[in-house]
Amino acid sequence: MEDEKIYSKHAEACKAFTNETRLKIIDILRDGEKSVSELAEATGLNQPNVSQHLRKLKNKDFVKKRREGNRIYYYIRNEKIFEAFDLIREIITEERERSLSFEQDKKGGEKDG
Repeated sequence: MEDEKIYSKHAEACKAFTNETRLKIIDILRDGEKSVSELAEATGLNQPNVSQHLRKLKNKDFVKKRREGNRIYYYIRNEKIFEAFDLIREIITEERERSLSFEQDKKGGEKDG
């Protein structure tokens, strides 16, 4: 029964990785905390859109915020999020390279045949 709760939380956490904008935000925050305006500039999106994605990341406990004067800065709550991000990207890159290599081998075989 405990496993079911963990699977459910795992699935919920992974939803943060299902949106390109949230992935960009996570990647940008790798360099340290950023304000909403800095994230908007870095992503090319407007501030309300960035704030919406930050809220979703915050609800998943991926980011935390800190207030300094009238500015709010966001940062990644746990550095292991970057490890998960990098691992998924590594798998995708390896699969892409394998697929390209397979396609090239296949084309080379067609020329020989």
